[in-house]
Amino acid sequence: MKTILYATDYSGNSVAALKYAREMLNQIGTRLVVTHVFDYPTVLGTEMLSEPFPQLEKDAFTTHRSKLEQFCEEHLGRNWENPKIQLEAVENKSVVKGIISVADEWHAYLIVIGIKGGSVLREMIMGSTTKHLIEKAPCPILSIPADVSHAPIKTIVYATDFEEEDVYAIRKLAEMAEQLDAEIKVVHISTKEEYKGEIQMKWFKKMLHKKVTYKRIHFELLFAEDVFDALRIYLGDKNADLMVMLEREHKSIIKKWFHRDLVKKMESYGRVPLLSFRGANHQLFYFNQPL
Repeated sequence: MKTILYATDYSGNSVAALKYAREMLNQIGTRLVVTHVFDYPTVLGTEMLSEPFPQLEKDAFTTHRSKLEQFCEEHLGRNWENPKIQLEAVENKSVVKGIISVADEWHAYLIVIGIKGGSVLREMIMGSTTKHLIEKAPCPILSIPADVSHAPIKTIVYATDFEEEDVYAIRKLAEMAEQLDAEIKVVHISTKEEYKGEIQMKWFKKMLHKKVTYKRIHFELLFAEDVFDALRIYLGDKNADLMVMLEREHKSIIKKWFHRDLVKKMESYGRVPLLSFRGANHQLFYFNQPL
């Protein structure tokens, strides 16, 4: 069974993500693991020994398990309990390493986390935890703005740079889209200087069709001076339910800077849930698990 991992710090920013993860569970019939990463307290200003007192360790896990139950009941309702929902508190000095350990344990399909909504720059979470998760996690990261309510995912926008890594990501995305009965709109927004855009699109479509059999994929090439603004407008015009971008590691200096600038702007846009793939992870994705 596929597993969605939802990680919470109990903040208000994470509530929408919890509800979103539960609705995804209902929509595609996965298992949902709700986790919180905690660290042992300090004693007299010094850290605990590497082996904590057995009773303290037991009490800590009991306490955090209880907090997870209370959090779910408060935000999902009294009848939140479901055999497909599992709670797991994990101890780790690093939040990122703790989340990844749970993702590895459950072979997570994706990790869902909450982020600040609106146009506020996501310095606290998107600038640290989310960024490091995207860089290190063995599966995609789904970031849910705090002010977004769940709607069935029917329109997915994937922004492409016409690279081979995009093909691997779209192939995995198509497996998700098929379960959701969703349409994928693959869009490339080109500046006027990129005069070979149409040729590249034709080449990319041919390469993609060799790897991906999903029929509900459509392609669009747009020209604009401001790529971010054009993408933002495109998301609104298409009523996008999900935005997908690929974090790439191997690019020329100019293209790498440009792509990171675009990703950073999209991360701070905060209007549409953002699914982030990491290019180097395409061989590690657990999307091919049977339901």
